[in-house]
Amino acid sequence: MSETENATKDQVKVRFFTRDEDESLHCSPNPIYIPVTLKRFGLSEIVNHLLKTETPAPFEFLIDGTILKTDIQEYLVKNGLSTEAFLTLEYTRAVLPPKFLSSFNNEDWISSIDSIGSMELAGGNGETISTAPKILTGSYDGIVRIYNSSGKVETQLAGHSQPVKSVKFISPTRFITAGMDRTIRLWRSGVISDEDIDKDTQNGSTFALLDYHKSTVSTLDLNLKTNRILSGSYDHSIALWSTTPKEMNSCDPIDSSTVLSSASRKRMKLAVKDSTIKRKSPLAVLDSHHAPVEGVTFDQNDSTIAYSVSQDHTIKTWDLVTARCVDTKQTNYSLLSLVALRNMNILATGSSARHINLHDPRASKVTTSQLLGHTNFVVSLAATDNDYMLISGSHDGTAKVWDIRANKAMYTITRNSEEPKSKVFAVKWEKEIGIMSAGSDKKLQINSSAEFK
Repeated sequence: MSETENATKDQVKVRFFTRDEDESLHCSPNPIYIPVTLKRFGLSEIVNHLLKTETPAPFEFLIDGTILKTDIQEYLVKNGLSTEAFLTLEYTRAVLPPKFLSSFNNEDWISSIDSIGSMELAGGNGETISTAPKILTGSYDGIVRIYNSSGKVETQLAGHSQPVKSVKFISPTRFITAGMDRTIRLWRSGVISDEDIDKDTQNGSTFALLDYHKSTVSTLDLNLKTNRILSGSYDHSIALWSTTPKEMNSCDPIDSSTVLSSASRKRMKLAVKDSTIKRKSPLAVLDSHHAPVEGVTFDQNDSTIAYSVSQDHTIKTWDLVTARCVDTKQTNYSLLSLVALRNMNILATGSSARHINLHDPRASKVTTSQLLGHTNFVVSLAATDNDYMLISGSHDGTAKVWDIRANKAMYTITRNSEEPKSKVFAVKWEKEIGIMSAGSDKKLQINSSAEFK
């Protein structure tokens, strides 16, 4: 129906538009009248008709930056608008539901996940070596494992004497791990292809131990541009490190009596060898929290700035040049996870109150925007390649896909497991692999990577 025709009380005048990646706008040539009873499906039919698409595609619709989850009528009533209002609807390709792909068994609870995509590395004699996508996990059995995207364990690394709580790739052959044994380990693995896999899967080594924390090291973050590492601990402190050991001062060797208390013979042998490994102290220590630190992250645009969250209910901003806390925002709940959303200047925090909170670190007060849907602690958050989307993992046994422009989850991922009350401890997203989640069911689960862009 054209704009020159008369509308009825059951219709409203709208204009559709979309944005390119460079933020340029593309609008429908003229406003049109549409029924107020339309929801996403009916609106998608109209847009497909306007675009003259050969294969109809599903779309999401936004009004004033908020995703439309109801019909037009309910939106008008909720916002006190009449059918005489003129609405501008932004449309964008809908995210398809993530499908279950596979689930890989592990020996114990999986507490942390990281991933890295395929890369081209310089080999010997000027050759280029291609690496495939890999998944790095830390487990409650103290073992660090590297899976390929088919679920085969390529590398197993023993060294931690207690559960591993956080893992991060530096490169396909270097990574960092930390855990309840208070240690942070820098690892080197020689695995490039299947031919390089050692028969006993003990195909890597710790080349530096980062020693400072007096309790569980619960979280790590990495800035590849500056080669800096942040660690957060249950001793309430945060430490700043380098991925290059020679940039840090040496420490005294580990006490062998502590080493030999390990119950595992293999771990005991490895731990004895730890006495010969370089032990390094932090470049700086950040003290201000009054309870366990649960999340740390570098600022996406300024490597001299970092953020942290803690069970003391606070979000803190740190100046890494001076090692000082420059801002503290108080909340009403323990904060258990943290992720920075790329290009959005937004921090997402998971809480003990079961919701996800969105904060602008530049704002003078804590923002109150919340994502609601989990029914237990939100302990893990992961960003995607879409500025508006993130993944969450919770002790309620689910992972959820969110668009921050709506306060309800787009999709919920349940466990493909026989264990009815399993908890999700870790989530991660990788374009070449998909949505990864893991927890107390001892499984690494992969769901398809929805088209986030």
